[in-house]
Amino acid sequence: MTLFSPLTAGDIELPNRLVMAPMTRLRADEHGVPGALIAEHYAQRASMGLIVSEGVFPSAESKAYPGQPGIETAEQAEGWRAVADAVHAAGGRIVMQVMNGGRVTHTGITGTPRIVAPSAIAIDGETRLADDTKVAYGLPHALTTGELDVVRAEFVAASRRAVDAGFDGVELHSANGYLLHEFLSPVSNVRTDAFGGSPEARASFVISVVEAVAAEIGAGRVGIRISPAHNIQDVVETDADDVLATYSALVDGIAPLGLSFLSILHADPASELVQRLRSRFGGVVVLNTGFSVVTTRDEAHSIVTEGLGDAVAVGRPVIANPDLAERWQHEHPENTPDQATIYASGAEGYTDYPRISA
Repeated sequence: MTLFSPLTAGDIELPNRLVMAPMTRLRADEHGVPGALIAEHYAQRASMGLIVSEGVFPSAESKAYPGQPGIETAEQAEGWRAVADAVHAAGGRIVMQVMNGGRVTHTGITGTPRIVAPSAIAIDGETRLADDTKVAYGLPHALTTGELDVVRAEFVAASRRAVDAGFDGVELHSANGYLLHEFLSPVSNVRTDAFGGSPEARASFVISVVEAVAAEIGAGRVGIRISPAHNIQDVVETDADDVLATYSALVDGIAPLGLSFLSILHADPASELVQRLRSRFGGVVVLNTGFSVVTTRDEAHSIVTEGLGDAVAVGRPVIANPDLAERWQHEHPENTPDQATIYASGAEGYTDYPRISA
């Protein structure tokens, strides 16, 4: 088994085990609609075994950044249909990452009266508005039990729209400090109802979202991304016993569903935590070894050949190398990403990286 062996992940057939990691690129218009440039960007990378889109908001209240695309309106869905069609025409497979930003946003970004979270605890830090003004994160509204039903329904509706627009499935974003991840940590979730307190209770809302989405579009089209003990955006998970208990409860809750995949972002793929979660899941596990550390070809290759994971999610190398799969398979040199254009607008640093054939 190598990086370039085929893989069946639920209902999705991958020709190789390289997954394009979800990466925020901020190229949507002011209405959250992905345009032709975004379609071109993803289609250029269709030789990856699977593309996971950037995080897409299911409702205005869940929008995390200016320039982030949505899947709430018919216009947004039609924009994504063009993306899915372009990727498929190029021979690729693509799933949409559905993401509620939770408290990692600002009312100046969402255009709504409030931001939301499991508990009324603000992030210590600042974000940027569309005009590049820096503003402090605000105090979020703690979602009521009834409001959680609405949030869950938004994930379900967004997933249905994604599949109806031609996507091969969805990845539910429960990592990196956003809403679903906020439920998992005892620091960001201090609820005293059925969704807070014990590790099992903190995992229960995330499990309920996965169950609802799987029931709507089929479990074989659903993946989930987690980042245990990543400690980002004030979602702190430093108690090793609590981390293991919480994520074991989560994985035990979703394993019987028969999902397409579990994607784990963790610096050490060989760690006891990662491997225990992989064993408990019992299905396809995609590993992503770093948020600030670039995954190399050799590292990705060893993850698969040593049996640590079934596939590898790769970020920044795919930004600069639309043909990364071919480059890595034949050991060609790589382009270097231009950090200054990662979050810029337009084609520069987005669709203008040369292919090896050039």
